[in-house]
Amino acid sequence: MTKIGVALEAQKISIVCRDDVTLHGHLWETSQEQLAGTVIVNPATGVAARYYHRYATFLAEHGFDVITYDYRGIGLSRPKHLRGCGYRWRDWGELDFDAVLRFAKARTPSLPLLVVGHSIGGFLLGFAENAPAIDRILTVGAQYAYWWDYAPAYRARLFLKWHVAMPAITALIGYFPGKRLGWLEDLPAGVANEWSFRPARMELSYPRRERKAILERFASVSAPTLAVTMSDDELATVTGIRRALSYYPNARRSQVLLSPQDVGFETIGHFDLFHDRHASGFWRDTLNWLRQGTNPWPHNHLAQHCEG
Repeated sequence: MTKIGVALEAQKISIVCRDDVTLHGHLWETSQEQLAGTVIVNPATGVAARYYHRYATFLAEHGFDVITYDYRGIGLSRPKHLRGCGYRWRDWGELDFDAVLRFAKARTPSLPLLVVGHSIGGFLLGFAENAPAIDRILTVGAQYAYWWDYAPAYRARLFLKWHVAMPAITALIGYFPGKRLGWLEDLPAGVANEWSFRPARMELSYPRRERKAILERFASVSAPTLAVTMSDDELATVTGIRRALSYYPNARRSQVLLSPQDVGFETIGHFDLFHDRHASGFWRDTLNWLRQGTNPWPHNHLAQHCEG
């Protein structure tokens, strides 16, 4: 058992995907008598699952079992040699997330299955065959890194960093050495290049013969979805999140725009909401959505633009 937080312990888990790749993560089992459901936390690209452990502990303290895990090629699920492993973004949804869904559903088949997805972790759900089993979704800054959707004031700098420097370094090294650069976790070449060269339409990243099936898979997701957008997020803008939500036409989709002032801080950005400084504010508010499906920020609602 690995000690996480003060009162709860997380159990190490291993989950085997259908292509025999093994993922590693943690399971928090709530100490409360009444289990509200199971929450799967999907990380952002290049962010190790340990970043979400304190939020997972918080959810477990409030009645949820929680699963955190690292995608193949990242953190605890990184292979011995990252160069040449061939992993893609699509694999994280179609194989990794799908395996975690099956694991979670098998544990508590009669209870709600909930997902909290950060950045790409809130978008790739539609790749999973078992995604229709999800009962409710909360996404934070969920988009798929189309460069034109970046905040205009930062677009040129971000384009040079993620769409010029990253693919050039990846081609030279054989994978993206993000840790060495202090940018993020190391990334498999396939993931880095999908990020760098993602077109305006996600499905255009894949062979023509596969595109119809991809879109149908996304359309099969019907879980109510609350998408959180941060006003000072340079990566995941309102436009970028709307673009991502458009792939889920049969889900009841709502989008909210939070400013730093809404959560009592000077800045939020793309990553800050999962820091434990938000435990008494944003984290506690998310319980309303995860438990009852109630939007905790009705005055920040942008749903008229993306209601399904």
